[in-house]
Amino acid sequence: MTQDTQDPIHEDRVWSDEHWTARVIKNEDDDGWAVAMFLDGQVEPALVGPWTMGRNKKDPKPLDTSAFNTLVKTAKEVIRRSEQQRFAELNKNVSITVGGQRIRVELAIVPDEEGATATLRALNEFDEELALVSAPPNFRLNTASAEAWVVSGFEKPRS
Repeated sequence: MTQDTQDPIHEDRVWSDEHWTARVIKNEDDDGWAVAMFLDGQVEPALVGPWTMGRNKKDPKPLDTSAFNTLVKTAKEVIRRSEQQRFAELNKNVSITVGGQRIRVELAIVPDEEGATATLRALNEFDEELALVSAPPNFRLNTASAEAWVVSGFEKPRS
């Protein structure tokens, strides 16, 4: 293994390979068990879900290669969907027609602890940039605001 990855762990309640660790934990809400999937370096689990009881109906079923691989795949999908949702929250676009010209207006927000920033961009039907200006991060992009911005000659929007 390289310095960036941990040595693999293959125990009944902890399974780790490369960048993921599965931990079987006591479910705080009932008498059952749960499994938490952690991506290396992250404090919060990417996925927490119920875990199967063992044959004695008391202890959890041991982790194995197949279960771990399924959990990694599921955790990656959860992260991917979360990233897609976050991208959609921060990046909006609308298409409008002004003066017979089809224009796509895009708003991109960049979050920052000290203050988010945003850009507003206009593209023609050939994806050629017509304008790019900074915008307030609270700018609400919709058909009306996009049309107003284009008609104004692409003036920088105010807060």
